[in-house]
Amino acid sequence: MTTFRHIGVLGAGAWGTALANVAARGGARVSLWARDPAAVTAMAVSRESRRLAGFRLDERVVPTSSIAEAVAADAVLLAVPAQESRGVATLATAVHAGTPVVACAKGIERGTRKFMTEVIAECLPQAVPAILSGPGFAEDVARGLPTAVTLAAQDETAAQALARAVSSPTFRPYHSTDVRGVEIGGAAKNVLAIAAGIVGGRKLGTSALAALTTRGFAELARFGRAFGARTETLTGLSGLGDLILSCLSPQSRNFSLGLALGQGRSVEEAHRAGRLAEGMFTASVLVEMAIERGVEMPIASAVAAMLEGQIGVDGAIESLLTRPLRAEV
Repeated sequence: MTTFRHIGVLGAGAWGTALANVAARGGARVSLWARDPAAVTAMAVSRESRRLAGFRLDERVVPTSSIAEAVAADAVLLAVPAQESRGVATLATAVHAGTPVVACAKGIERGTRKFMTEVIAECLPQAVPAILSGPGFAEDVARGLPTAVTLAAQDETAAQALARAVSSPTFRPYHSTDVRGVEIGGAAKNVLAIAAGIVGGRKLGTSALAALTTRGFAELARFGRAFGARTETLTGLSGLGDLILSCLSPQSRNFSLGLALGQGRSVEEAHRAGRLAEGMFTASVLVEMAIERGVEMPIASAVAAMLEGQIGVDGAIESLLTRPLRAEV
């Protein structure tokens, strides 16, 4: 049985810190890497990450600014934003051959249109790419509230072993070999959650939110099928589950961004006022990839057009409400 006694976490943001504690509670020694030596020193003294204030680091978590130390682990969690993943992966070249590197961000790289495991495979060809995604907020995980996610790798044995390594009594990873399906769920739901936030900000009601979420899932599923995702993945935790969570709670950064837009703030104001919303960077890439595959995604397209300044919030809503009537598919 494969065991992971030492786990490296690259990125000491809220999600990376929460995952570091989960892995430590499972019995692993954890190296938590941050780029800024001053931040690492502060974490070592306070036993807290400033990105997840109020939650103490487990004693088995060792903050470090040495990426070589972090990637000398038995498995590595890449817990930085999607658009920063390539830059950090490029620094992690000392990772040992055969070491699993698990992407923990939900997005598609702009410019290259690559999914996160593709970025890992390109930057670290000696590693085993994997993806962790699903409905979970960092603060819920840090509090020890029950959370279930999906962890996927191409090899089922590797996926099972990784799921065991980051599990705890309140954090349950289900394993899968549908890597692409898991990645698509996380990336697409971020864009759709922005639309859900706009519905909330415009006070269009819960009926509108239910319709938006349902039709948004239809878009996510069409996109996923076009890229070979399995139906059970799309309807599972990393697809429908994550979409429901992100479309219902202001804890979602993407929902919060949409909420601010729906309340009349500009894209620039909403972005500056909030935390990083991955969907803001994924929207245009997602739509471009959908067009190439002939996949109709009107909600995602409206969000992308609005974020690019091509249409206002009211215009985006009108474009969806005035679409031709059709059968539900």
